[in-house]
Amino acid sequence: MSEFHQERNVRSITKLRKLVAELPPFCLTFFTGIENRTSPLTRMNYAYDLRIFFDFLITETSDFPLDRIRDFSLSDLERVTGTHLELFLSYLSFYTFQGKQYTDGERAKARKMSAVRSLFKYLFKKEMISANVTDRVEMPKIHEKEIIRLDVNEVVNLLNEAESGDMLTKAQQRFHKANRLRDVAILTLFLGTGIRISELVGLNISDVDFESRSFVITRKGGNRTVLYFSDEVAEALQNYLAFRAEKYPDCRDPALFLSLQEKRISLKAVQVLVKKYSRLICPNKKITPHKLRSTYGTNLYRQTQDIYVVADVLGHKDVNTTKKHYAAISDDIRRRASTAVRLRDKEES
Repeated sequence: MSEFHQERNVRSITKLRKLVAELPPFCLTFFTGIENRTSPLTRMNYAYDLRIFFDFLITETSDFPLDRIRDFSLSDLERVTGTHLELFLSYLSFYTFQGKQYTDGERAKARKMSAVRSLFKYLFKKEMISANVTDRVEMPKIHEKEIIRLDVNEVVNLLNEAESGDMLTKAQQRFHKANRLRDVAILTLFLGTGIRISELVGLNISDVDFESRSFVITRKGGNRTVLYFSDEVAEALQNYLAFRAEKYPDCRDPALFLSLQEKRISLKAVQVLVKKYSRLICPNKKITPHKLRSTYGTNLYRQTQDIYVVADVLGHKDVNTTKKHYAAISDDIRRRASTAVRLRDKEES
């Protein structure tokens, strides 16, 4: 596991421990029980969602007159009904938690219900509660999002703008010279390999092998995988590394991509730079690092027409995920397919 992912896990575990101290005591049993099959980040997010669930039961219903979430007992949990769960889903459309207002869409609702269902399922399996009422409640229906990606000309324009900075404001151009080769390398890596943002940020210089045109990344769940890159990606990386060595000769940070503070670039900084360039090139599209990954997946599928290759390169555990996002969008392939089968040979008619 990379240093970046180890540090992220430590932060997640530290935050999880603080959250568990606020939750009912049986939640500690739950988190301990699922530790071997979930990541620290997943457990931390579960804890956030469960805190909102128990806060709802105590503050928004009259059935659990308790002073603190911590006071919620297993016998109280036994009294949670399907109606409570349905009211919770409705409540998530607009709610206030710790003085801030939130509005959850269908995906956020489904995520919170997944945390609740996991808790009930675990406690029921361990015979700590007599029934799993979450089985009686339908999960929110998830509608397919519009698939957004860059067109071929937009990819070219995006990389050209990152190189030139012509459309940037004067304030942005002051930093562009120092960041130009780094930004080009980051965008090229996204568009040329389909790497995830966490994988990119977690890269160290030692992970990159230019001789084999490959680098080692840490996938979701901590598995280490080798990805390969093209000569175009290699050139962008080599240009950046040469500049990095000259600009930061005494830097001891092993990270591949650095901030101006000579530290590993953050997830937020990468998101900001992608947004900065993309909104100049395609202002009507909300482009994120994941959309650049989608762009690569789309182009790879069009070139290979092999959904299993795309799934493997992108690190999808379920090929159906890949089919849903890439196979259905290849209009050009469908057009070619429409003329592939001849019903009658014209020479025979």
